Amino acid sequence: MLNLVLDPLIQKGRRKKLVEELTASKMFGSRVLRAIGAVPRHLFIEKGLEEFAYKNIPIEIAGKQTISQPYTVAMETELLNVKSGEKILEIGTGCGYQTAILFYMGAVVYTIERQKELYLQAKENLLKIDYTKPVLFWGDGFKGLPQFAPFDGIIVTCGAPEIPNDLLLQLKIGGKIVIPVGDKEQEMLLIKRKNKSEFEKQSYGAASFVPMLHGVK
Repeated sequence: MLNLVLDPLIQKGRRKKLVEELTASKMFGSRVLRAIGAVPRHLFIEKGLEEFAYKNIPIEIAGKQTISQPYTVAMETELLNVKSGEKILEIGTGCGYQTAILFYMGAVVYTIERQKELYLQAKENLLKIDYTKPVLFWGDGFKGLPQFAPFDGIIVTCGAPEIPNDLLLQLKIGGKIVIPVGDKEQEMLLIKRKNKSEFEKQSYGAASFVPMLHGVK
């Protein structure tokens, strides 16, 4: 019996409808939309939930975390304005979906996940689509990866209680960080590094993410 949930043609059709929905919002450029249309989101979520993969909703994953809704992934990616060959640091690997989007767009991706379970799951998920070049770390996202800095861009996929200074200092001059900041509700910020000590901040409205936490688990 054909499993309609897992049938690749069914999922491709659902992915196309998602891209059409995002396109209609007129919020996203063609490169982001192509990435959303190419990366198989259903391979990054729990078995049994595949039919929801291309709905514009967050979905619970392991570790009591969520994979962000496609609109949010597209928005953060659009704000970061990723260019091919840029070195990007991702804070909060989760299941690896945002990592895959960045890699598809040509970024050199370094990504940190604090939960060991999710770190291992993300590695497995990325292997499913033969994405072996992103460099994954199990560690504290607040500390970033100073040994690989400076970065052209940093994307934070969890709600930070404050803007981590360590991350700002790991941006190259002219680099930018996309980060939701706040406790219960967050404000989506785009921060550009103008020089060694000056940063320019822009707000892009309210956001809702799982909290960014210190340490590893």
